[in-house]
Amino acid sequence: MLTRDRDLLPPDRFMNREIGWLRFNQRVLELAEDTTLPLLERALFLSIFSSNLDEFFMVRVAGLKRRLATGVPVSSRQDPREQLREISKVTHELMERHAACFHTSVAPALAEAGIRIVRWNDLTTEEKQQMHRFFRRTIYPVLTPLAVDPAHPFPYISGRSLNLAVRVCDPHTGRQTFARIKVPPALPRFTELGGQRFVPVEDVISAHLPQLFEGMEILEHHAFRVTRNADLEVDEDETDDLVKSLERELLRRRFGPLVRLEVEETISDEILTLLREELGADEEETYRVPGPLDLSGLAQLHELDRPELKYPPMVPVEPRVLAHNDFFEVLRRSELLVHHPYESFATTTQRFIELAASDPKVRAIKQTLYRTSGDSPIMEALIEAARSGKEVIVLVEIKARFDEQNNIRWARKLEMAGCHVVYGVVGLKTHCKLALVVREEDDGSLRRYCHIGTGNYNPRTARIYEDFGLFSADPEVGEDLSDLFNHLTGFSRKKHYRRLLVAPHALREALLRQIQHEIANHEQGLPARIRIKTNSLVDEEIVDALYLASRAGVPIDLWVRGSCVLRPGVPGLSETIRVRSILGRFLEHSRIFVFANGGEPQVWIGSADLMPRNLDRRVEVLVRIVDPGQRSRLMTLMDLAMADSTSSWHLNPDGSWTRFTHDEEGNPLVDVQSTLRGDRYLRVVDD
Repeated sequence: MLTRDRDLLPPDRFMNREIGWLRFNQRVLELAEDTTLPLLERALFLSIFSSNLDEFFMVRVAGLKRRLATGVPVSSRQDPREQLREISKVTHELMERHAACFHTSVAPALAEAGIRIVRWNDLTTEEKQQMHRFFRRTIYPVLTPLAVDPAHPFPYISGRSLNLAVRVCDPHTGRQTFARIKVPPALPRFTELGGQRFVPVEDVISAHLPQLFEGMEILEHHAFRVTRNADLEVDEDETDDLVKSLERELLRRRFGPLVRLEVEETISDEILTLLREELGADEEETYRVPGPLDLSGLAQLHELDRPELKYPPMVPVEPRVLAHNDFFEVLRRSELLVHHPYESFATTTQRFIELAASDPKVRAIKQTLYRTSGDSPIMEALIEAARSGKEVIVLVEIKARFDEQNNIRWARKLEMAGCHVVYGVVGLKTHCKLALVVREEDDGSLRRYCHIGTGNYNPRTARIYEDFGLFSADPEVGEDLSDLFNHLTGFSRKKHYRRLLVAPHALREALLRQIQHEIANHEQGLPARIRIKTNSLVDEEIVDALYLASRAGVPIDLWVRGSCVLRPGVPGLSETIRVRSILGRFLEHSRIFVFANGGEPQVWIGSADLMPRNLDRRVEVLVRIVDPGQRSRLMTLMDLAMADSTSSWHLNPDGSWTRFTHDEEGNPLVDVQSTLRGDRYLRVVDD
């Protein structure tokens, strides 16, 4: 895109990325507030909101603070201090709203359904006796009260730990002392009393403070929680052993700089002042909310056997073409596009790897691993393949945020089994989702069978993450994956592929070129349209290209789950752009790119979001869909999501989102995920 064209665009055309993410989490909160949803699902959305916010502070806010401290500019359009103040203001509002939703809506509804979270004073005498026994048996042995006095400095508080701040008094001397008790992280967030009654674990500990401080008078106690910088810093150019360096960083993660202090609103000014001084928390970093803190623990309630309070069960289907046919034979005839979780991960992606591992004709398996489960059957299949003598190469991305320890563990297990394990390209994260199986056919020739996905090889998240996967035996795709794996495991600077677009060397340029092509087609009177589904849209060069396409008159539909810095519907800038967001039972995770291309649509799926990190600092892959039926299927999905008759959030030019769930007559709008659960056309490829 020409620089002079971008220079003509208004300077206020980008919205704040961090506030955009907070508005995404606000949409999660709106689901918790929606009384038409099943009750335990609402509780789960409250939990997800809390977990999301933790990660936001640990990574995004921490990154801003680090840049501010080191003098690295954050944005040329907004002072970083002002940006942090705005984040604090919005976060305070959302956390108060989150607490209000729990206390005034979800908790009373749970109580009405017979599920109660009660505080210690609400326990019956029998329940208190039960908790006395539980405390002595399970909690007391692992508690360590830490006093603060001249001989005992203020203890270091690890990130995301729940703590009690206690002030005690010696009745003989009148001397007052502060102490901190860490709630053991291995304990459930809420202790079950029986009969679907629960008490916060800190209440159980608080009730037994006289036993922990025998002979002392307990003056006050308050729960508090600290969030710390959890972003890892490993200089790959300066380390000889990336795994060992990363393990050292993981040990330091719990003790990074503070980015948030949460306290119960009942805390005394004296204790709060002490905590803030000792922890180095300023007013904007301090959040006073009604207890209990850390409502991410509400996910525990979702495990209750109360099906009437949850979404109806959904059993993923197996594509009909696989039901009675050999998997490899199916792929020799045609490519297969699968849509999770509506179509089974176990009978498609997992089965593909397991068949490859057990098939004596398979000579080699190559696979990328970004995130997987702790008990992954796919990893076990790869281990068995290596033990049986197959060539197994696994590219493990040990820098996958918050999955580093799990991936290091799998990497070592794979190596011990005889797999060749590599850690990707120095300076880049390998985020693409690829599997390549090399098999000897009956005639003695070698054929490559491929899988390219939008989601991780994780059977657990595949049940709740919406993703696509393409299986192919097309020689062009096979050659592309062979070339790419050789690049990832060896040394090459290959840029151009046959059916793949690969970041960081070519994806950005290809997308910009395709957008420019749509502009040219529109000017020539040819069909021109852009449809994109992505998790985040924050790359300014891509946004500017979309603005210029809109100015030229190209219709643009953007389906964005999370943060979006583009302003839609601005006269003279983005009048032809619509932005929608869909949140629900499943996490919309797939990435789809559709270009009208003069009447011969080009459709791509893959791993890349529209963020600088994805386009410039990660290995990402998009694959072009060539089957007309599969292209139609993906375009139909895009049109369904963007239709005014579909329930969704609409992004406004000022950055706010408006939720539409009913039409003007009050009738419910179409729910995309419910439609996909019931529409076999969208889920199952015909034989």
